[in-house]
Amino acid sequence: MKRKLGIYIFITIATMLASCSTSKFIPEGQYLLDGVSIVSDTEEVQPSAFNSYIRQNPNAKWFNLVKVPMHIYCLSGKDSTSSFNRFLKRLGDAPVIYDSSIAEKSQREIEKAVRNMGYMRAQVHLDTEIKENKLKVNYRIEAGRPYTVRHIAYHIDDATIYDFIEKDSLSSLLKAGMPFDVVALDNERQRITKLLQNNGYYKFNKDFIVYQADTVRNTFEVNLTMKLLPFQLRKEDTPTKHQQYTIRNVNFQTDGNLTDTLSYKGLQFFYQDKLYLRPNTLASFNYIQPLQLYREQDVQNTYTSMGRLRALKYTNIRFDEVMQNDSAMLDANILLTKGKNQSLAFEIEGTNSAGDLGAAASLTFQHRNVFRGSETFTMKVRGAYEAITGLQEGYESDDYEEYGIEASLNFPEFKFPFLSSDFKRKIRATSEVGIDFNSQNRPEFTRTLASASWGYRWVDNKSSQHRFDLLDVNYIYVPWKSENFKNYLENLTDRNSILIKSYEDQLIVRMGYTYIYNSANDKTRTSGNRNSYSIRMNLEEAGNLLYLASKTIHSEPKADEGYEIANIPFAQYIKGDFDFARNWNIDKRNSLVFHIGMGIAYPYGNSQILPFEKRYFSGGPNSVRGWSVRSLGPGSYQGTEGNMNYINHTGDIKLDINLEYRTHLFWKFNGAAFIDAGNIWNIRDYEGQEEGTFRFNRFYKQLAVAYGLGIRFDLDYLILRFDGGMKAINPMKTGKDKYPFVRPNFNRDFAFHFAVGYPF
Repeated sequence: MKRKLGIYIFITIATMLASCSTSKFIPEGQYLLDGVSIVSDTEEVQPSAFNSYIRQNPNAKWFNLVKVPMHIYCLSGKDSTSSFNRFLKRLGDAPVIYDSSIAEKSQREIEKAVRNMGYMRAQVHLDTEIKENKLKVNYRIEAGRPYTVRHIAYHIDDATIYDFIEKDSLSSLLKAGMPFDVVALDNERQRITKLLQNNGYYKFNKDFIVYQADTVRNTFEVNLTMKLLPFQLRKEDTPTKHQQYTIRNVNFQTDGNLTDTLSYKGLQFFYQDKLYLRPNTLASFNYIQPLQLYREQDVQNTYTSMGRLRALKYTNIRFDEVMQNDSAMLDANILLTKGKNQSLAFEIEGTNSAGDLGAAASLTFQHRNVFRGSETFTMKVRGAYEAITGLQEGYESDDYEEYGIEASLNFPEFKFPFLSSDFKRKIRATSEVGIDFNSQNRPEFTRTLASASWGYRWVDNKSSQHRFDLLDVNYIYVPWKSENFKNYLENLTDRNSILIKSYEDQLIVRMGYTYIYNSANDKTRTSGNRNSYSIRMNLEEAGNLLYLASKTIHSEPKADEGYEIANIPFAQYIKGDFDFARNWNIDKRNSLVFHIGMGIAYPYGNSQILPFEKRYFSGGPNSVRGWSVRSLGPGSYQGTEGNMNYINHTGDIKLDINLEYRTHLFWKFNGAAFIDAGNIWNIRDYEGQEEGTFRFNRFYKQLAVAYGLGIRFDLDYLILRFDGGMKAINPMKTGKDKYPFVRPNFNRDFAFHFAVGYPF
């Protein structure tokens, strides 16, 4: 019945959209722009490179198939006083009426762009195809033969500047035989400008560099000459030689009336009453030094470094020109604006763990300048409550309570003993120490997690992020188990060691490194390339130093069960993860995203099983979305009944493959259609989970596959995501049940997910 009702609703909506006419919104003698395309007769001139020059595009299509927003608009009537009509028009998109003047402007811009690539005789033809009241536009590129640079000459009258350019000639972007590409010529101007600005030429810009291009008769070759113009701000000014500037004074200025002054390491500090940041902190984060040539890179490094001082709201650097004994000097004024030092935040959230509903709340206090060095102290107190269902009889309560407190102290510089200040400046890393205590009280057991960490973070050019955990100590303590739960563990027929080990005391002493790269933040990439990709890699190890120390003291562990520290067994393993995501922007409203995530963890030495917190799981909003969290795998393992079964659905190996098509729907709503595949596996044969062990000859047969649709509500600062996934291939079943996409059952195969942010 439900299935038939859904079909009827779908047919009704499709009929309404198809029946609405756009003709009433198309003026007589004009046409609906139905499509735009670009074609090229030359392989080197890719049509996709010129999409940004199109000034008028047809109405957007959902999933690049149907113009739903336009049809919604067309459902409205012409009565502007009707609130329903106004609502439909706001929700939809008005039909795009073809404008020949805009098309001709796009034609000229595409032609100019092709010629700038070196195809000086290129032509772009504008073709139109009319069918009833609809029109399609085709821009046809005839590129012709490209021009190349035959010879490069330099006309630089300034001997000092010529010397800089000649010494850096190996970095030149201009080479004989290269295409006569205007973009490459402009990039060379910018490169030389940056070179000179980093050698004292404070007022230099790329407009002082010009080119003279002479074509060789009856050939497709160009003789190129680079010229340097003299310094001249206005036409009426007398041309002069470009000057190098030296830094005279570096002044730090804070908010308020600057009544007090302080000198430290050649730097001047102007403030009122009290300097809220220590002078040595500001000096160590400053790269502009007195009596040195002006360097634009020093200015940018200072901006970047000051940006790491969270006690500051923002920083502004200004320069005053001073002539001293016929020398051009600069006074650098670094203006500091103080930020809000302390903040208090309260958060409340709803939770849903495998159908068990609950609520959580947290209170966070933050101080961003604890010791007047922009050290950030953060303390967070968290509590959660959840009503547990599905428990066996004999438990006194069915409540889950969790209490936690964590504290961290972040230093804006690299902290480590016996390191010089110059070395710390080169690293540009922040240091963080933290402690965390968490108590979980369930009807079956009580578990306490305590941890302490010491790590570093740093960023390269805003595109690469690094995190190095020098030391991370975690202690898992299970002080109490109910009698029912003890009996449950002792009476397990398969003696599942994974389940038993998950409720034993354990010590984890780990070290790890994480690298994240996002090409969208890479400044070296061309702005025209909107496609992007990201890479995330993580490697960690635990227990090796403890095992080596224990092995040195005791040749063999007690009772052959592994070494212990203070009667607590410690974990020993190595773990590696790799994630890759690639985004293709089809147009402004549609994109295709591919993601693959892999991970493997190997316990050895003192451990036969990974700690539960380090094991992989599959299913959920960021994995195979046809399954709920921790309900898939390992391999074709089907699981058992009971509320502790989620522990069995963990593994040592993980593989996720995702393909998602994203489209803008209307207003702040986006849609997605996705296909997910993946699973988890064990490295060793665990009793009762033999079908979950990884084998090369069968793992691909155990891949779970799901498909589905999703809605994203984009609030700019927050993205709320709702995904509905259906199982397509279920490796946990056999026979016909293994392929539910043939006969889908909504109650059996559907999983709903709510999450914040994109899945990858």
